[in-house]
Amino acid sequence: MERKTTVEEWISTHPSSTPDGSWMTMMSRVATFHHKHSFSSEDNHGHDMGYRIALTVEELGELSAAITKGKPHSEAAEELADLLILILGHSLAMKVDLESEFHKKMDKIMLRKARRGNLGIRVTEYESED
Repeated sequence: MERKTTVEEWISTHPSSTPDGSWMTMMSRVATFHHKHSFSSEDNHGHDMGYRIALTVEELGELSAAITKGKPHSEAAEELADLLILILGHSLAMKVDLESEFHKKMDKIMLRKARRGNLGIRVTEYESED
């Protein structure tokens, strides 16, 4: 089965407008948003990864500020949703099957040992300098 990766492929799915726990719903809603605003147009730069990464850094800063400045949980949750929407959009811009990549990565990291660093637990491939 060929998996969807492009805006055009995803907008052919008719998503629910209410939370239903479906990857299909989330991706098709983000694709519909990309299509509505013609993000793939060179004039709009919406699929330019340099621009998208800059937007991601901006949104991450907003999440950080919401948490570190003690803003209401609802504001931090909204900023987290902004980041998720951007990440899902990154997969459209890059034509990546993010769901498959997610599961491949989870399978890989589940085999790693956790290590305690100076700031807490890390589960990553690195060698300690000790």
